[in-house]
Amino acid sequence: MTPGQGAQGPGSEGIPVELVPIRDESIRLGQLLKLGNLVQDGAMARMVVENGEVSVDGEIVVRRGTQVRPGQVVEYAGQAISPVRR
Repeated sequence: MTPGQGAQGPGSEGIPVELVPIRDESIRLGQLLKLGNLVQDGAMARMVVENGEVSVDGEIVVRRGTQVRPGQVVEYAGQAISPVRR
Protein backbone atom coordinates (compact mmCIF):
# COMPACT_ATOMS: atom_id res chain seq x y z
CA MET A 1 0.00 0.00 0.00
CA THR A 2 1.33 3.46 -0.87
CA PRO A 3 0.62 6.77 0.89
CA GLY A 4 -2.79 8.04 -0.05
CA GLN A 5 -4.15 4.60 -0.82
CA GLY A 6 -7.29 3.54 0.98
CA ALA A 7 -9.49 5.44 3.37
CA GLN A 8 -10.38 4.90 6.98
CA GLY A 9 -13.54 6.96 7.09
CA PRO A 10 -14.38 10.60 7.64
CA GLY A 11 -12.29 12.90 9.81
CA SER A 12 -13.84 15.30 12.31
CA GLU A 13 -15.48 17.41 9.59
CA GLY A 14 -16.42 14.59 7.23
CA ILE A 15 -13.04 14.78 5.49
CA PRO A 16 -11.95 11.46 3.94
CA VAL A 17 -9.01 9.99 5.88
CA GLU A 18 -6.07 8.77 3.82
CA LEU A 19 -4.13 5.87 5.31
CA VAL A 20 -0.35 6.24 5.50
CA PRO A 21 1.65 3.02 5.98
CA ILE A 22 4.32 3.10 8.72
CA ARG A 23 6.88 0.50 9.84
CA ASP A 24 6.76 0.96 13.60
CA GLU A 25 4.17 1.08 16.38
CA SER A 26 4.04 4.89 16.15
CA ILE A 27 5.49 7.82 14.22
CA ARG A 28 6.35 11.39 15.16
CA LEU A 29 3.80 13.93 14.02
CA GLY A 30 6.28 15.89 11.89
CA GLN A 31 7.42 12.72 10.12
CA LEU A 32 3.84 11.67 9.44
CA LEU A 33 3.00 15.06 7.94
CA LYS A 34 5.95 14.67 5.55
CA LEU A 35 5.25 11.00 4.76
CA GLY A 36 1.60 11.78 4.08
CA ASN A 37 2.63 14.61 1.73
CA LEU A 38 0.80 17.26 3.74
CA VAL A 39 3.98 19.34 4.06
CA GLN A 40 7.11 19.61 1.92
CA ASP A 41 9.78 19.30 4.59
CA GLY A 42 10.61 19.26 8.29
CA ALA A 43 10.83 23.04 8.51
CA MET A 44 7.29 23.41 7.21
CA ALA A 45 6.09 20.64 9.54
CA ARG A 46 7.61 22.47 12.51
CA MET A 47 6.02 25.76 11.47
CA VAL A 48 2.46 24.47 10.95
CA VAL A 49 2.54 22.41 14.17
CA GLU A 50 3.96 25.26 16.29
CA ASN A 51 1.35 27.62 14.79
CA GLY A 52 -1.44 25.34 16.06
CA GLU A 53 -2.65 24.40 12.58
CA VAL A 54 -2.54 20.61 13.13
CA SER A 55 -4.89 18.45 15.19
CA VAL A 56 -4.68 14.85 16.33
CA ASP A 57 -8.05 13.25 17.06
CA GLY A 58 -9.64 16.70 17.07
CA GLU A 59 -7.18 18.23 19.58
CA ILE A 60 -4.73 20.94 18.48
CA VAL A 61 -1.14 19.74 18.96
CA VAL A 62 1.86 22.11 19.12
CA ARG A 63 4.69 19.56 19.51
CA ARG A 64 5.88 18.00 16.26
CA GLY A 65 7.51 15.17 18.23
CA THR A 66 4.10 13.97 19.44
CA GLN A 67 3.78 10.24 18.80
CA VAL A 68 0.89 9.27 16.52
CA ARG A 69 -0.36 5.69 16.51
CA PRO A 70 -2.47 3.70 14.05
CA GLY A 71 -6.11 4.68 14.36
CA GLN A 72 -5.40 8.28 15.32
CA VAL A 73 -6.46 10.91 12.78
CA VAL A 74 -4.24 13.90 11.95
CA GLU A 75 -5.83 16.89 10.24
CA TYR A 76 -4.16 19.83 8.54
CA ALA A 77 -5.28 22.26 5.82
CA GLY A 78 -8.53 20.44 5.08
CA GLN A 79 -6.85 17.04 4.75
CA ALA A 80 -6.88 14.08 7.12
CA ILE A 81 -4.42 11.18 7.42
CA SER A 82 -4.01 8.24 9.73
CA PRO A 83 -1.02 5.93 10.13
CA VAL A 84 -1.52 2.22 9.53
CA ARG A 85 1.05 -0.45 10.34
CA ARG A 86 2.44 -2.21 7.25
